[in-house]
Amino acid sequence: MARSRGADDGPDGLLVVDKPAGWTSHDVVGRVRRLAGTRKVGHAGTLDPMATGVLVLGLGRGTRLLTHLVGCDKAYDATIRLGQATVTDDAEGELTAATPVEGVTPERVAAAVAGLTGAIEQVPSAVSAIKVDGRRSYARVRSGEDVELPARPVTVSRFDIHDQRVAGETAYDLDVTVEVSSGTYVRALARDLGSALGVGGHLTALRRTRVGGYALDVAADLMDLTAAYDAARTRLGVDRLDRADLPSLPLLDLATAARAQFPAHELSAEEATALGYGQRIASAASTSGSGQGVVAGFAPDGRLVALLDETRPQARSLVVLAPAAT
Repeated sequence: MARSRGADDGPDGLLVVDKPAGWTSHDVVGRVRRLAGTRKVGHAGTLDPMATGVLVLGLGRGTRLLTHLVGCDKAYDATIRLGQATVTDDAEGELTAATPVEGVTPERVAAAVAGLTGAIEQVPSAVSAIKVDGRRSYARVRSGEDVELPARPVTVSRFDIHDQRVAGETAYDLDVTVEVSSGTYVRALARDLGSALGVGGHLTALRRTRVGGYALDVAADLMDLTAAYDAARTRLGVDRLDRADLPSLPLLDLATAARAQFPAHELSAEEATALGYGQRIASAASTSGSGQGVVAGFAPDGRLVALLDETRPQARSLVVLAPAAT
């Protein structure tokens, strides 16, 4: 388990988990705080309770990476049911309309999917975490208010249909894979696909398979991690484990985590020292002016020194992970 520099601090790094259905992202954070023996845990973007799959958590200094991971593109496997609309645009909401689907054909579906692929304007689902005058949109909807959110630009870079089938008089199911920009609601894609076909639609299953450079192949099963914790607790006969007795977590250390997501700037020893003191350095020739949002700077020994903005000739530190010793 990677440790931070302070002897009393908890672990540092990213933990990618496969979130089980029925758990909120906050539930997962709470569980990992116990498993890691630290309060310093956060996540890089929520995943609905109904959904499963990749949830990226930061621990210790890893939480400082999270702001720069929230905007990552994401990939999902999903099932969309055409012919039925719900208040939440997913299976957890009350059914608001049911429409016969005899006019839905693979050709019409393909045309409607094409219209929802690429750069589009999307109205987020009303039952979402977006704030409206200081209150979450979902809270306003659940209190009986009508909420109309403005459309915003998103990108759907992939919208593939793997299977489609009639599942009832008012049910036509699609199994799909989508790759989308940050801020895209897959529930809203289901809603808008149904609207385009004139029959309504909602999401019945959702599994996130990737967040940026972190996919299911590096995701730990939260239930397995919990079982290891409980086994150690039972063996020692205690209700809660001390940090020294905690089972190791499969953390990505800061350098590994950064290399998985950001372009790399291999620093000289002098540049690493300068960044540690908060000074600016020259941007790398491969990234300067390229529009790269975030670049990771690595010391000659492989340590992650800082996340950098290298959109200009002089690199600006966004986060310094290895400050110079004072």
